[in-house]
Amino acid sequence: MGILIRGIVLGFSIAAPVGPIGVLCIQRTLSKGRLSGFSSGLGAASADAVYGAIAGFGITVVSSLLLDHQTAIRVCGGVLLLYLGVQSFRAEPAETPVATSDVHGLARDYGSTFLLTITNPVTILAFIGIFTGLGVGMSGEYAEAAILVSGVFLGSTLWWLTLSISVSLFRTRFTRSVMRRVAQLAGVVIVGFGLLALRSAM
Repeated sequence: MGILIRGIVLGFSIAAPVGPIGVLCIQRTLSKGRLSGFSSGLGAASADAVYGAIAGFGITVVSSLLLDHQTAIRVCGGVLLLYLGVQSFRAEPAETPVATSDVHGLARDYGSTFLLTITNPVTILAFIGIFTGLGVGMSGEYAEAAILVSGVFLGSTLWWLTLSISVSLFRTRFTRSVMRRVAQLAGVVIVGFGLLALRSAM
């Protein structure tokens, strides 16, 4: 239980700082509802779990491959951020939250943030450092690594659920014009993150 709790705290702490994913989650929650925002956050949580698993289970071939090609991967991430930022700027807020039957839309929200998060391979260095410090997975005790990675996923998911629910509570207080301005502001911020990502990759 101690390892699981540490993993949950770690996952929550990694997800909590507001970056492009957080801005995107907030924008989608306001524009399309809490399910869209939560699906977006869940994609990021899944990507964090993938990187955590690579670090925890010592899959050096995969981690080395990702780090060797990190420039190209980060360029792809920057381009994706630019695309999502433009989409956000041009988005028209829905009259009602996204329906639960809109599976394809929710899948797109999930997939886009998963790809966006996975295109930052430097994250794996942070996981390797943390796991090494905790002594998890270093001695071949992969059961502990599995528990810690599960905790990371749960903690990250908890943050995105909290954020999407909190933002959705304010959704009904905003007029459609206000939500459109928020979407445009979010688009500008996301494009800025994309430009920064491209600059850091050069």
